[in-house]
Amino acid sequence: MDIEQIETKLAAARTRLILDKPFLGALVLRLPMVAADPGWCATTATDARKFYYNPDYIASLSMSQTQFMLAHEALHCALSHFARRQHRVQHRWDLACDFAINPLLLEDGLTPPPNCNVMPQYLGMTAEEIYPLIDENDDTETLDQHLFDQDNQSGGGQQGKAPDKPDNAQQAPGKGGDNSQRDDDDRDSGGETPLDQQSERGEGQGAKPLEADSPQTDREQRDGDDSGRGEPTPPPLSNEERQTLEVQWQQRLAGAAQQAMQAGKMGGTMARLVDHLLQPRLPWRMLLARYMTAMARDDFTYMRPSRREGDAILPSLKSSQVEIVVAVDTSGSIRANEMDEFLSEVSALKGQMRARVTLLACDSNLSDGAPWVFEPWEEFRCPTEIHGGGGTDFRPVFDWLDEQGQQPQLLVYFTDAQGQFPPHEPNYPVIWLVKGRDSVPWGQRIQLN
Repeated sequence: MDIEQIETKLAAARTRLILDKPFLGALVLRLPMVAADPGWCATTATDARKFYYNPDYIASLSMSQTQFMLAHEALHCALSHFARRQHRVQHRWDLACDFAINPLLLEDGLTPPPNCNVMPQYLGMTAEEIYPLIDENDDTETLDQHLFDQDNQSGGGQQGKAPDKPDNAQQAPGKGGDNSQRDDDDRDSGGETPLDQQSERGEGQGAKPLEADSPQTDREQRDGDDSGRGEPTPPPLSNEERQTLEVQWQQRLAGAAQQAMQAGKMGGTMARLVDHLLQPRLPWRMLLARYMTAMARDDFTYMRPSRREGDAILPSLKSSQVEIVVAVDTSGSIRANEMDEFLSEVSALKGQMRARVTLLACDSNLSDGAPWVFEPWEEFRCPTEIHGGGGTDFRPVFDWLDEQGQQPQLLVYFTDAQGQFPPHEPNYPVIWLVKGRDSVPWGQRIQLN
């Protein structure tokens, strides 16, 4: 099968996706298809700019398997897997991304190619949720190559594991790559790249991400390659490209989902996952701090007239003590390090205000030793032993407060939201800091990213 027949097969697979599965088809349409040098691309690959393929590999696939690979690479881009790794180990993150995508495509009726890793138990889970479930020594090979980071500049296709070098290895200057720590620093800085701002990098120093919105034909892509063997390995994404592409792919994801839902051709699992990913998010620490400091804000009070100042009534600042209850879900789904992270954040916020904090730990019952009360001048710390690990029932916390006749100014509940809720909302504000995607019947829900 020559290259023109391969291009015709890919175009036909893409067209069938557009007609039968408009959500996936709309995403695939955004990725120019480029024949890659088989020396580095054994199957398929993407860098969020293009869809790279080994012609011999595509020739070996059926039409449905070809659709699967097109959709697989497009979902890597649409779900922003190239921008969400952060501190995680490259190979485990690559596996988590594949495990998140493949069950969705299988449920949508596509046929996976040989050697495709499909874990049905991960259906509907995000890569972040799957990552901690993967063994650190899992050397399973990925189906394709994820060319987002400098870690993946060697190896190929089905042998798409990260090369044996440290995850935070610094690439030599001038190669177009930055380490993950610098990516995190740039992201934390809050800088955004305007959508209409083109990358100033030339050919060979990183593709211009916005050119994907002006689709090139497969013939134009092929004619632009003078090597005769396909396109060489592309450079990793720069910080600027990563930020631009992340926003751009999120917009594409939202548009494709809206069109598919209007046509009634989007599966429930896919729709729920997309809805979760498109929810507006702010860092949970910022939101929690906003709520707690708002309640502890100093206010003005008018004192009796001062004889020294004459007959004027002068306002003065009055600081009031805040009563906060912190409840922690100690069921088996909440890990100890997550609990420590949450409690340390509350401790840091407590140090910024006059807050009396009552700590309650609960799974299906209140933990032995609860409550733990910390006065404003005392350090907030996690008790030495908190017993738990059973099922989840939120009612004991609210029942205890009713029995004590307490109405705190704020109750913060750290949980996965998988349990029995009280039937009625209390008369005091409740913030649910939720790990996972489950909803809450009332109160303010903050997503734990």
